[in-house]
Amino acid sequence: MKKIWLLASVLGLLPAPGSAQTMDELLNDGKNTDNVLTMSMGFARQSYSPLNKINKGNVKRLVPVWNTSLQNEMGELAAPVVYNGVMYVINGRWTAAIDVETGQQIWRTPVQLEPGVTRATNAFNRGAPTIYNGKLFRVTVDNYLVALELKTGRVLWTQKFADWKEGYYSTSAPIVANGVLISGMAGGELTTRGFLDGWDPDTGRKLWRTYTIPAPGEPGSDTWPANSDAWKHGGGPTWRSGSYDPQLDLVYWGTGNAEPYDPRPRGGLDSLYTSSVLAIRPKTGEIVCYYQYTPNDVYDVDATDEHVLADLQINGQMRKVMIQSNKNGYMYVLDRTNCKLIAAHPFTKVNWASGIDLATGRPQLTGVYKDFLAGDEVQIFPSRGSNAVPMAFNPNKGLVYAAPWDLPRIQKLAPPRQQVIGQESTGVIARQPTINPGDVVGYYIAFDPLTGQRKWETPLTDLASSAGMLATGGGLIFTGKLTGEFLALDEDTGKTLWQFKTGSSVNATPITFTHKGQQYVSIASGLGGQLANRAAGTKMPRGGSLWTFALMPE
Repeated sequence: MKKIWLLASVLGLLPAPGSAQTMDELLNDGKNTDNVLTMSMGFARQSYSPLNKINKGNVKRLVPVWNTSLQNEMGELAAPVVYNGVMYVINGRWTAAIDVETGQQIWRTPVQLEPGVTRATNAFNRGAPTIYNGKLFRVTVDNYLVALELKTGRVLWTQKFADWKEGYYSTSAPIVANGVLISGMAGGELTTRGFLDGWDPDTGRKLWRTYTIPAPGEPGSDTWPANSDAWKHGGGPTWRSGSYDPQLDLVYWGTGNAEPYDPRPRGGLDSLYTSSVLAIRPKTGEIVCYYQYTPNDVYDVDATDEHVLADLQINGQMRKVMIQSNKNGYMYVLDRTNCKLIAAHPFTKVNWASGIDLATGRPQLTGVYKDFLAGDEVQIFPSRGSNAVPMAFNPNKGLVYAAPWDLPRIQKLAPPRQQVIGQESTGVIARQPTINPGDVVGYYIAFDPLTGQRKWETPLTDLASSAGMLATGGGLIFTGKLTGEFLALDEDTGKTLWQFKTGSSVNATPITFTHKGQQYVSIASGLGGQLANRAAGTKMPRGGSLWTFALMPE
């Protein structure tokens, strides 16, 4: 069905948005601190800014300078981007441009969905708007990739890449790498087959598609049962966003769980390329190398969280690495030139594996898997390492700042049933753990990914975190809580140095930038996302808003 897009609402007498962003500008994101052009503040996905005008010594003077409603009650999970004094925002209802100095809307374009879309009332976007060459790119929950004119919000083209009736939906931000627009999809709990698409950003022409589940005869197909259609709906969704190394010209993208979670229809095999990282050529979609974090994933431990790119000194040698806080509870360090394992350490409670064999790269399973396969109800720690939000990495300290959960996943095998395209078919019966008032359910941590040492931890009671982290040169870690507080933590101790109560839950990731020589910090507030809704849906009001803060003059 072809969509009919309404014209954007454009307000006059406001600064005109910038018209172009070159690939060089995107690659150098962070060097001009007036702009934040990519999610996680750079293709390396470090969520780090060297800005230090707001610091540990003066953060108590941080005050809101403007707040604007985002006219959306379905959740704010995406960070904004900034270009030439204009902030761009996406959510499940709107795409908008906002003047960074005043918070005044410049233009606003509604999201149009196909009639009958099952997720129309629970649509949200992760990541950030993607801007390139005068255009803003985003996905909609009903699987359309949309290009809007950056100056006006006018829709330039749309491309449908999957059918929601077949279980596909979309929440992640595309990225631009070597001039190619790359987008993913969601639906790993349904009967889907994961993929990534490469597009011409000027015309919307599809350049390639790379499936995350190999067809019979393709490399990796021997990890699926022969004479079976299991690969056709084997999962491996790509529902978060990738990172990019321009020197190696490789995009790193994580894949999600195997489908179903019950391993028997999959023959109990590794089920490539689920729960893996793929290194791909952006021009062709060719898989150059991969690493599978959780072979034969039966725990729903997606590997879709971002891969942070860094250069680390290891045994006297500088190595190009990627770091991931995996949903399975381990923090991994891989060589990003060949996807080989360097280190893996638990960063929260883990009981499904006793460790990761550095020689083989495989987890050393405990009895949890055998008990699950025998039909017992099992408690699997963790239910998730972190709740699908960016961690931060300070390249000067070599430390990761993350918000792990400390809760189990409780599940058992369900009675067998036929898989139906487009319908839920996990093959398990799951239930939520009981949380008593005052229970510790998660942490803020500073973590050394090479040694596995926690430099500090701050326990979270009652509600775990669903907000991303931002580290700054001012010695601060900005993040948020489901109870609505926006926080600044001391990067050396984890102590809360400042907080501000927003109107709803903080589920997004902060950004920081400069404007006319002054440093600002911005965060979106608005309860949204399945787990955040489950945890805080009865405790917090809904409604999206965007907050921007600066230092109050002395």
